[in-house]
Amino acid sequence: MFEAVESLITEHAELERRLADPSVHADQRLARDLGRRYAELSAIIRAYRAWQQTRDDLVAAQELHMDDEAEELQRRIPALAERLEHLLVPRDPADAKDAIVEIKGGEGGDESALFAADLLRMYTRYAERRGWKVEILDATETALGGFKSVTVAVKARGTPDPGEAPYALLKFEGGVHRVQRVPVTESQGRIHTSAAGVLVLPEAEDVDVEIRDQDLRIDVFRSSGPGGQSVNTTDSAVRITHLPTGIVVSCQNEKSQLQNKEQALRILRSRLLDAARAQADAEAADARRSQVRTVDRSERVRTYNFPENRISDHRTGFKAYNLDQVMDGALDDVIDSLVRADLAERLAALEDRS
Repeated sequence: MFEAVESLITEHAELERRLADPSVHADQRLARDLGRRYAELSAIIRAYRAWQQTRDDLVAAQELHMDDEAEELQRRIPALAERLEHLLVPRDPADAKDAIVEIKGGEGGDESALFAADLLRMYTRYAERRGWKVEILDATETALGGFKSVTVAVKARGTPDPGEAPYALLKFEGGVHRVQRVPVTESQGRIHTSAAGVLVLPEAEDVDVEIRDQDLRIDVFRSSGPGGQSVNTTDSAVRITHLPTGIVVSCQNEKSQLQNKEQALRILRSRLLDAARAQADAEAADARRSQVRTVDRSERVRTYNFPENRISDHRTGFKAYNLDQVMDGALDDVIDSLVRADLAERLAALEDRS
């Protein structure tokens, strides 16, 4: 597999030449695509040179009988090779995108809504640890401070390395998340089980999806908050129906009707992009290779057991007893287990084709 890097080095040099041409940047979509491919190849080449240099250093250390240094270099090579292998395996093109994350309360009433709020905090703290920005696009709160539903955009700063963008990591969060704990509304101290649903979409850019005005029905209405009380006295909330697909998006988080319309269009573009990707996958009979057993988003993917401080991911068998830290954003180990499982599946698929 590593022999392919030589041709990628040639492609990288050609991309560098093209990106230096001012005329390329007149086409926004072309410049964006070339820039992302250049960043992807740059990461591969850095990893390849680190692996190659370490192997050369090992040979030199062995020739000079520097046993301790040779032993340390020998230990580093497998990890460098694994990193390079990970970067070389073909990945979902959407992995380079930012993410739209929707969290909805499910079974469990007020407790489910409170758990949805806890999940939002968990993802927000995880994003902060990675230097990402989280923007609330729409939210319907409950009287106890939970969320019936909340939609956020998660955006990286700059151009992330391959596999490090928000969608590449957060896409594994899609599904039903189950919580077991004593709710704040429980007076008898009994443990309840409730759930919240998470949907993760790649955020579509204007050039990804064409939305025609004649395909939209736009309705406006007054925003409402917990208990149905009026949040404002103007028709600022917006509901957009995409007539060809029947997809409906509502936003009421902003005070301005124009702002709510723009937020709703962002969500609609991402849903349309996701629908187009799902259709393309189905037609190719190759459904969602980038997901780990989560084509059906109704599948219960994870359990959060508060009395035991335990988190369990049902797709990979991952289990840890640091739930308090996970809820504070320490999601790396959980997500890493899913990334590794996904990589193993993609490698197996490559071997099957060869």
